[in-house]
Amino acid sequence: MKTLSILCTLFMLAIVVVKAQPPKGPVTPGTTFGSSISADGAMPVADLSNVLQDDQPHTVKVKGTVTDVCPKKGCWISLEMPGNSKVFVKMKDYGFFVPVELIGKTVVIDAEAKVIKTSVDELKHYAEDAKKSKEEIDAIKESKEEIRLTANGILVLK
Repeated sequence: MKTLSILCTLFMLAIVVVKAQPPKGPVTPGTTFGSSISADGAMPVADLSNVLQDDQPHTVKVKGTVTDVCPKKGCWISLEMPGNSKVFVKMKDYGFFVPVELIGKTVVIDAEAKVIKTSVDELKHYAEDAKKSKEEIDAIKESKEEIRLTANGILVLK
């Protein structure tokens, strides 16, 4: 009986560990995550700042290169922007996740875009997710204004 209890506990622990991982799977051209989308009408991610001149959210379709993926669940990504800046992308309603193999891939994202002020606590949370060092996390002292995308769907181009 004791052995059965230990096995059940280990099984439940394994389920929790597996669920806390980003998905595995193909990230070949044509793979989609979330809603199915096409590349038609996608603009370069670098053009987002031109679109976001007001305080209103905008529905956009952008094309960019993935520079980072949440290693814990695959619940966020960042896209490369000119000048070493990044665009932060979260998945709408936490409705889908992406594999870390997406890093370095060119993608099209259908999303709502807006400029937000991200709090210190949230920036530290994402730094912890990204497995940054304690020193890097402790160095975050100020909130940051950034472009945020809330993705409905992601299409892998290459």
